[in-house]
Amino acid sequence: MKVLDLSCAHGHVFEGWFASEEDYRQQRERGLIECPVCGDRAIDKRLSAPYVQTRRVAEQPNAAASVADPQAAQLAEQLRRLRAWVRSAEDVGERFAAEARAMHEGHAPARRIRGRASLAEAVELWEEGIAALPLPDSPLLDDQALH
Repeated sequence: MKVLDLSCAHGHVFEGWFASEEDYRQQRERGLIECPVCGDRAIDKRLSAPYVQTRRVAEQPNAAASVADPQAAQLAEQLRRLRAWVRSAEDVGERFAAEARAMHEGHAPARRIRGRASLAEAVELWEEGIAALPLPDSPLLDDQALH
């Protein structure tokens, strides 16, 4: 596995995982690699430290829970805090946009809420000056994750 630091013509930096250098080159030539931020397909490799996998993950005890790296420990703590915040918010489901708007206009009590909104609803909230944080669907944010 080859992990590369990549960037698009607009300066967005992201990581790509490839079977080999040849795999990266072929995908780039075929226009299969695109920037996850803006969709640009003018991609270049950046200077990066090499990553060499020395053992299979299955051979590494507690690989998924390892926090020996200070940055990994910091990220794990941030994830725990985010999960706690998400769990403490009232789940209003598909009513998210309406509830957020009602709170903003003073028609509902201010409180932490979470739920689902379409992209169009999220854009409307943003344009109205209503703060809402989009979160991806992720098992890392589920109540059962990391237990």
